[in-house]
Amino acid sequence: MSASVPRIELPQKGSSSLRSDYVAAMSLMTTSVTILATNGPAGRFGQTVSAVSSVCADPPVLLACLYRHTPVSDAVAVNGCFAVNVLGADMRGLADDFAGRTESRYQFGAEWRALRTGSPVLPQAPAVFDCEVSESTLVGTHVVVFGRVVAAVAREEDDLADLTYRARAYGPRGGTHQ
Repeated sequence: MSASVPRIELPQKGSSSLRSDYVAAMSLMTTSVTILATNGPAGRFGQTVSAVSSVCADPPVLLACLYRHTPVSDAVAVNGCFAVNVLGADMRGLADDFAGRTESRYQFGAEWRALRTGSPVLPQAPAVFDCEVSESTLVGTHVVVFGRVVAAVAREEDDLADLTYRARAYGPRGGTHQ
């Protein structure tokens, strides 16, 4: 006979508190901070994004979730490509720029380059994934974009920490969040 496991009482489906509970719980997940950038017929756009994940290695595919009412979301759909630039711990300023929090909002500097798709990439980023859109799907307020990786770059340096986001604050992986 198995022991009974106590149940936690959860809010009912559609409860107004479910959204706020979900947002509060998700804020405690540590994620890498990236800049998703695209270039092509719709123009050159970039946005700070923390909802990026590997899907599989055979073939190499990742996904990114973009708020559907943003210029970058529309541009990725038209351009058919994007790059994910994983930011280093010393790149908080760029994260804020591409989140629209500064006067330099969404501006690409001279350091940006391109790989195979023409999407903007940062040579100093710890990791970069250059992708062609393979499919996308609308889920609630966001577009989930699946990218077939056509080029990837990893800078392997012992002291290279990526920038993370947790509890609405930046911090290096393994470091304290502020």
